Amino acid sequence: MDLYTFSLALGAAGLAAMALLGYTHGGHATPAGHGGHAGNVGHTGHAGHAGHAGHAHGGRHAAHDHAPPNAARSAAQTILAVVSPRVLFSLALGFGGAGFVAHALPAPLRFGVACAGALAVELLLVRPLWNVLFRFASRPALGLESAVMDEATAITAFDADGAGVVQIHVDGQIVQVLAILRPEDRSGRRLRAGDVVRIEDVDVARNRCTVSRVAP
Repeated sequence: MDLYTFSLALGAAGLAAMALLGYTHGGHATPAGHGGHAGNVGHTGHAGHAGHAGHAHGGRHAAHDHAPPNAARSAAQTILAVVSPRVLFSLALGFGGAGFVAHALPAPLRFGVACAGALAVELLLVRPLWNVLFRFASRPALGLESAVMDEATAITAFDADGAGVVQIHVDGQIVQVLAILRPEDRSGRRLRAGDVVRIEDVDVARNRCTVSRVAP
């Protein structure tokens, strides 16, 4: 087996394996039918546990952005894109295929044709086809934690302990969860159904959130 035949076989097998694994093991290539599992955010009906409001934990920490400058970041992304397994397999497929077809040419010319074929297959065939294949793949579903600092609407009146049920939009879905009003916001008029609050923190394990008043 010469270099071109080996490259052709390696590229074809690698791309086939990546496509198969991408569709069977989720991630960014999960079929759209599996996109509805947003961290169990759809389970409601826990408003009866309002007596435990004092156990809601804050714990959000500010994230410090240590990202490199834009130029360095763009260069790093370009390098990662070029050396990605998908691109390498695609180049191998084009190199091997073109070299195999041009077997009658002299060695230097055959190598040049193979290199041109590698770029052509990647840019004109595999990349567009890959984008089409995964166009309908679902993006990772967002969980309840993605709603922090978003606004929510109370669908029940809040009780004396500052507990009620709110409605949140999470990843295109309407979710109802138990909400606990911050202690410093419990003085004054109780929240009524229809009032708007802000999500300050979420407790995914207990499917509830801590909210604050929104100034009228």
